[in-house]
Amino acid sequence: MTGTPVPGLPTPVRDVSVRGLENIGGRGPYAHVVAQFEPPEPRDGPPAPDGLEPLNAVPERHLPAEFPPAPRSGLVAGLDGVAATVLLTDGGFSVQPLAYEPETLATEVRQGKAVADAALEAGVAHLVYSSVGGAERNTGIGHFETKAEIERHILALGLPATILRPVFFMDNLLHSADARGERVLEPPVRPERPMQMIASEDVARFVDAAFTDPGRYLGRQLEIAGDELTFTDVARVYERVTGTPTRLVPLPIEERMFTWFAEEGYRADIPSLRELQPELLTFEAFLRARLAPARD
Repeated sequence: MTGTPVPGLPTPVRDVSVRGLENIGGRGPYAHVVAQFEPPEPRDGPPAPDGLEPLNAVPERHLPAEFPPAPRSGLVAGLDGVAATVLLTDGGFSVQPLAYEPETLATEVRQGKAVADAALEAGVAHLVYSSVGGAERNTGIGHFETKAEIERHILALGLPATILRPVFFMDNLLHSADARGERVLEPPVRPERPMQMIASEDVARFVDAAFTDPGRYLGRQLEIAGDELTFTDVARVYERVTGTPTRLVPLPIEERMFTWFAEEGYRADIPSLRELQPELLTFEAFLRARLAPARD
């Protein structure tokens, strides 16, 4: 354990692993977080058992929209005595769905606020919220604005929190990994416009770092990325790694999100982030780790 201890956080224990699985691009886990913390003893009643067994009592992993606000007492009881918790949207660690339609966008906000409220009431010492890059900049993108609203709620509550803002996931580009003969990339982008991106496992690095070095991360809002390159360069990297001829055929830009990518875009300070996390993956390193290397 490195970093400056924060009063109220328990002594961490090693080898406690929490794995969240969510396919992005059809391959691999969303993230693998090693959560090095120990639940303190309950405030009332007998000591906690040595083994903690996670239970999934929700059929088919689906939660009704009414679920998170309804059992408020259950959320608070579940967080009672917990030193740190993670709240991710669009990811495998939380109940928030991938939201695009008005109903699911509203559900995401309700769920995010419910967890934040419960964390406050339970006295959680450190909340880590995974938002999205640019959420604070009035993007006008539906599933960015929901995260901005949850961010504002967390800050208004005065919760001890770290807000991480990941940029475009490299994992999204794995849709094209299995091309044979020729790979054609057809995103609605400006070919010359660089795109910041991050590997999902590097989001996990920052979550882990926020918990293990709270003195450095507590109270921060941090946009996180590991690489920046144009989609023309993405095509070149794909061809170099896989040996499959790859070309870019950009589609017209019509949706608000892709317009924002072309005109505004992410603003992570990648050199500074590499000082915090020297092992951040470039897109090429990410592909080589996920795919078979190009044949000689």
